[in-house]
Amino acid sequence: MSKISFILPAYNEEENVPRIYEAIDREVRESKYDYEFIYVDDGSKDRTLERIRELQQKDNHVNYVSFSRNFGKEAAIYAGLQHATGDAVILMDSDLQHPPSLIMDMMKGFEEGYHQVIACRDRRGESMVYRGITNTFYRMMNKLSTVELQNGAGDFRLLSRQAVDALLSLSENNRFSKGLFEWIGLSKKNIYYENVERQFGETKWSVSMLFSYAVDGILSFNTKPLRICLYLGLLTMLSGIAYIAIMLGGIFFKGIDVPGYFTTISAILVLGGLQLMSLGVIGEYIGRIYCEVKRRPHYIVGETNVNRALRVVSMEKSKVNSK
Repeated sequence: MSKISFILPAYNEEENVPRIYEAIDREVRESKYDYEFIYVDDGSKDRTLERIRELQQKDNHVNYVSFSRNFGKEAAIYAGLQHATGDAVILMDSDLQHPPSLIMDMMKGFEEGYHQVIACRDRRGESMVYRGITNTFYRMMNKLSTVELQNGAGDFRLLSRQAVDALLSLSENNRFSKGLFEWIGLSKKNIYYENVERQFGETKWSVSMLFSYAVDGILSFNTKPLRICLYLGLLTMLSGIAYIAIMLGGIFFKGIDVPGYFTTISAILVLGGLQLMSLGVIGEYIGRIYCEVKRRPHYIVGETNVNRALRVVSMEKSKVNSK
């Protein structure tokens, strides 16, 4: 009998934690599958952890890992993958914007042999501004990156045990899961659903956080921004040489008087801007290298009901049984 692990990152989701549990439980309770819930509390400041404890006390299918502080969604996903023991692992948000009604469709894809079953969101109903920003990000990312991201495909997906093991073998600290899902390859199947509005609570993603996430995605999967800086520097140098040649030609052949301050100010502004931009890009890469070489853990566990050693043994048994 196949086992499903539901990974549910949560940050200040006290209203939604019991609701997502009930919605998923209705879908899988009478199914042929064994299952477990893995809540990852990302350092919530409300009663999220208390709600999770209550669920765990009444249902031994519920497990949880609570961080010592807020480490971010990427760390929460990684922690969930580390603690999942299922043959199939389904990543879902705890805010009910990922419909549990798709679970059985995902499992059908898993039974067909797909390693990733991706729930792609129909963007109808989103604001024009948000849709424009996301479309621009995906176009830019796909032009710059070595992997191609699907517009509308997020974290809501099923992963086989092989896919999970592949993701866990990537120990980098600066994680961008959307890119990692594509980087590992393996067979994929898409299913589609309409955008679902959040019913309870407020989104935890601000515009600045989304922008930072986009920058992380672009810089995590390619070095093309550095190459672009090189090209811009070369183009600026050639433009400067051409400009000097034109000015010298005007002086020697036509006697044109060139105002020096205009040339000087233009050169300072252009070159200064390019240098600052290039230093900023280089600094971003150096900062990421600095974070990687420190080898700090992705997260610190503040509280959990999970015995990590026993779960490793359970995972190994699951692999043997699946063979």
